[in-house]
Amino acid sequence: MSDQINSRRRRFISVAAAAGLGALDIGLPGFGDAQAAQAKQPPAGAAGTARAHASFDAIKQIDAGLLNVGYAELGPGDGPAVILLHGWPYDIHSFVDVAPLLAARGYRVIVPYLRGYGSTRFLSADTMRNGQPTAIASDIVALMDALDIQQAVLAGFDWGARTADIIAVLWPQRCKALVSVSGYLIGNQQAGTMPLPPEAESQWWYQFYFATDRGRVGYQKYTHDFAKLIWKQASPKWKFDDATFERSAAAFTNPDHVDITVHNYRWRQGLAQGEAKYDPLEQRLVPAPAIGVPSITLEGDANGAPHPPPSVYAAKFTGKYEHRTITGGIGHNLPQEAPRAFAQAVIDVDRF
Repeated sequence: MSDQINSRRRRFISVAAAAGLGALDIGLPGFGDAQAAQAKQPPAGAAGTARAHASFDAIKQIDAGLLNVGYAELGPGDGPAVILLHGWPYDIHSFVDVAPLLAARGYRVIVPYLRGYGSTRFLSADTMRNGQPTAIASDIVALMDALDIQQAVLAGFDWGARTADIIAVLWPQRCKALVSVSGYLIGNQQAGTMPLPPEAESQWWYQFYFATDRGRVGYQKYTHDFAKLIWKQASPKWKFDDATFERSAAAFTNPDHVDITVHNYRWRQGLAQGEAKYDPLEQRLVPAPAIGVPSITLEGDANGAPHPPPSVYAAKFTGKYEHRTITGGIGHNLPQEAPRAFAQAVIDVDRF
């Protein structure tokens, strides 16, 4: 079977089949075949309620580039590296159930707080609190250098997926393979200024809110409640409890969180300047270059956040590629809502 035909076939494999194979690899009970896997997919919110008080045992700190980065590390130090990247407004606990599954398979799992989250801090008070995507991607490459990781499987959602996509394009030698929720998320300022149809624009209400001084002050004052509202809108069927949310909300007390968040969304609309040192990287992203590393894209069937349909971005992945839609009322925070499916995607893409 040719790679092209095989790739097309993989794109239509159901998530049930994927989960069935995953049970054999990860050792999850009750997932012996595709039919059973589909029937026993945990309901939305199961991970958030049943394991609400789970946490990482310890957070490490390391100087990397412009930051002192806080990160969780699981698995053997000499295992193949996997870096899991969270989004906004979430934190490393989106992967609290994914990371142990991968560590049990022998992976060295790194889960960093992005700039503006948790225990990650800028090394200098004079450094611009810059939220532009290439700056965040550069942070992760610097972290890999600091940890002596030459190549890793990169997997993420929301800002984390965008960051992983960018690294796969700009530093493909550092990205062994990619798992990206909501697919191809690379953009640029010019594209960000183009109007969308009204219904699509309405989904980005918070982006327009952040564009105003009132919005910045409002997010500063109501960070906790704002983030909880986004969680509910982005994952309308995920019945997370208060303990699950509060565990992540602690990461938003970072002194740079508001500045990074607001700058990111203002930069996207061309309302804020970035840093000149990132201009060459941004220019390379303007043509929306294809991603050539082996990739699996994921989407939840109940994602309430703005996201493109898989058919729009499939052609952007020119290497070995597969898309999986995860069923069962799974929303935007896919790794936390469906940790087994996310972990299995990482394992499978590493074998491409």
